[in-house]
Amino acid sequence: MERTGLLHLYYGDGKGKTTAAMGLALRALGSGKKVVVLQFLKGGQSGEIPLLEQLGAKIYRGKAGQKFVFQMDEAEKAATRDLQNRNLAAAMTEDADLLVLDEAGSAWELDMVDKALLQKAVLARPAAQECVLTAHAAPQWMLDAADYVTEMKCCRHPYQKGIAARKGIEY
Repeated sequence: MERTGLLHLYYGDGKGKTTAAMGLALRALGSGKKVVVLQFLKGGQSGEIPLLEQLGAKIYRGKAGQKFVFQMDEAEKAATRDLQNRNLAAAMTEDADLLVLDEAGSAWELDMVDKALLQKAVLARPAAQECVLTAHAAPQWMLDAADYVTEMKCCRHPYQKGIAARKGIEY
């Protein structure tokens, strides 16, 4: 069967990767498409999540605790890795026109997901399923597989001036 669903990759150190992915999810929902979003390594509040859910998107997210991976002990890392794998396995069973795997590159890089399962979710997805990946540093297989590759480069960011993330703008 010929692939009609394309693979999008938004990566780099610039702001806007998740924003672009969620914008595409919103566009798909507005066109009557079924959307599944999996946010790796993200918990807490983020303004787009409740609205996407209200519009019909299925959302998988979370981590074991609120620490960054580098702050976790081995038990917390194991619990988070297990949650990421369970979320990914569940997302893969959903009937979705669009699958968003937000921070897939970070989960890969930090070894917080079963790498074979992530590659299967992306490379062996249904032929008509569109897929979006976001990453700070994209592994080579993502770059090679993607139909759309957008690198977001940080030229300036308010954080550099000590301005903290703002609700409704950065999250």
